[in-house]
Amino acid sequence: MRGLHLFSGFQFRDWLLANDPALSRLRMASRVTLTIVLSFTILFAIQMFIVPLPTAAFGLGIVLSIEGGVAVRDKGNSRQLVTRLFGCVASLGVVAIAAGLEDRRFLSDLVFLVVIALASAGRVFGPRGFAIGMFAFTSYFMGSYFRPSLAELPDVAIGPVVSVLVGHLVRAVLLPDDWRRDLLRSLESVRGRINQILFKLAALASGAEIGEADRQELRQLEDRLKEVVLMAETFIPRPPGGVFDATADPAAELAIRLFDAHLAAESAIVLSFQSPPPFALVHAVIEADAVELGRYEEMAETIKDKPQGETVRALLWLGKARQQLTQAIGEGQASGFSGIDAAMDTAQPQPIDFSFANPLLRSALQITLASALAMGFGLLLSRDRWFWAVLAAFLVFTNTNSRGDTAMKALSRSLGTVFGIAIGLLLATLISGEPVIAIPVAAVCIFLAFYFLQVSYATMTFFISIVLCLVYGMTGVLTLDLLQLRIGETLIGAVAGTAVAFLVFPARTRGALDAALARWFQALDELLSAIGEGKSGFALMALSQKIDACYRDVTVAARPLGSSWSVVTRPGQIRQTLAIFLSCTYWARILAKSYAASAEADELKRLIASDLALMKDAAPRGSTCFFIERKTSRTTGRHLPLSREGARLGLEMIGSALERLYPQADVLPFAPGEVIARSKQG
Repeated sequence: MRGLHLFSGFQFRDWLLANDPALSRLRMASRVTLTIVLSFTILFAIQMFIVPLPTAAFGLGIVLSIEGGVAVRDKGNSRQLVTRLFGCVASLGVVAIAAGLEDRRFLSDLVFLVVIALASAGRVFGPRGFAIGMFAFTSYFMGSYFRPSLAELPDVAIGPVVSVLVGHLVRAVLLPDDWRRDLLRSLESVRGRINQILFKLAALASGAEIGEADRQELRQLEDRLKEVVLMAETFIPRPPGGVFDATADPAAELAIRLFDAHLAAESAIVLSFQSPPPFALVHAVIEADAVELGRYEEMAETIKDKPQGETVRALLWLGKARQQLTQAIGEGQASGFSGIDAAMDTAQPQPIDFSFANPLLRSALQITLASALAMGFGLLLSRDRWFWAVLAAFLVFTNTNSRGDTAMKALSRSLGTVFGIAIGLLLATLISGEPVIAIPVAAVCIFLAFYFLQVSYATMTFFISIVLCLVYGMTGVLTLDLLQLRIGETLIGAVAGTAVAFLVFPARTRGALDAALARWFQALDELLSAIGEGKSGFALMALSQKIDACYRDVTVAARPLGSSWSVVTRPGQIRQTLAIFLSCTYWARILAKSYAASAEADELKRLIASDLALMKDAAPRGSTCFFIERKTSRTTGRHLPLSREGARLGLEMIGSALERLYPQADVLPFAPGEVIARSKQG
């Protein structure tokens, strides 16, 4: 019965939003799938009723439908349309070049490398350059693969034109962007992830203490909450300076509610570590049981000096913050946040840098060299199918920041291809000669591929490989030799990309992590300095949110040092160090919320100076802290009176966290146990 009551308020929509913030993955997958289906349908109708189309027209229509849904990232429908039109022109141009050079294969291959170099270098121009480059690369790839003649070019052009127009129709009309809707969905996602934390706390409430495995799961849930809160914050319009002026602004009020809900959930986790909450209280928070919550409000006063008293206060705070968030969601559902004005686009264009100091240009050289290497070895394996090797070498560099990232992506692509072909071969064999079944299955696999794109590159590759097997089966070219060749060419491209990433302009994983840590330390320094200057309110809140964003960058940069995706959930030094930065980030938020000028100003200034000294010692060492062996921290009976002295305690706990990066208790200002002892003093 307890389990039934526990999940009575937990619905499928909440679960979906908790796992897909703002339904962004669902929307991307739907856009790509719908664009492909509509484009293919239109091209098929043209084929049946107007004019026969070359196979290249269908291939280009499908591939550019994908690129239009994934690569076009401009803000605003008009900008997106301009990018699509430029991409269409680039597509038609490179296909014409490929067709004209068909009889000169060696020259055609060299021109392909030039196209790759220009497409990669185009990323220097920002999102539009990236999209046009992807249109050009994939179009030359398809042109060389299908080899249309010059006479067929007018008919081939129908494919890109249809895909571009349909892609814009889907993006602008059928499944448009709407920041107010996305804001509402992201707030629902925040509530869903808070629910997940509450369910976990309820499951642990009956135990005497929380074990290490449960702590790691709660930290993972905390990270997942932070991820969606950061997304929600991007949808709240802000003044040009990024700092709200007054709480009367509806956007400012919403930002405060979001900030409080995030901090309350983190506090519930932190304080539950010292004393698990009563199950009845967690259940009352989930069900918004006012009577039971009122009873615990009265009880909190009687146990305020006991460890569980702070946990009870934290859960009560979370209950209120969750109710306020639910109220904001209700207002958004009723009014669509009509009282919040859209933000003005004040972004300034970035200066164009064509020097090798720009990592984008260095990456362009890497991509070109890797593609050339893949082309050379791919040709040794097959004169007709070497394009797959080049495709793999090109794509493993997309959205990577270090050689470790590239190696992980190459491995993901290889594994996804191998397992996808294995399952795809089985499916294609089972439904051979049944296009009525194969086509819907292929559409579902396309949807799943792009639904999981932002989560797992290997999963995306897995489903795309299944689709290719189904297409080969429907066109009658599916053979075991062909699939083995596909795997071999993919492995060649993956190895070529990884080798170049490690040997040419290598962006070391530790270098990327050093840069992310430098930004995190700088953000923390700005917060502490702002407090020292007497700032408070929205200014501190904005600075603490900047620390949050920098922490996310640190976790992303640290991934290749640990595991493929979930480094925070794995044991070892990487996880332990990330937990320290997570703790410090949390206490920075407590500090930002709790600070106010007080009689303790001199004491707070001393603590700020001590924290800054610790930062001055730790920041220059960069990522070295991730390779320090530390003793596992013992779970002592820590009683942190958060409700009474959040600012001072926040500064002390930041110092304690910074100490743990490089444990040298004999020389650092916060000796072991000193923070806990101070927190118990009246």
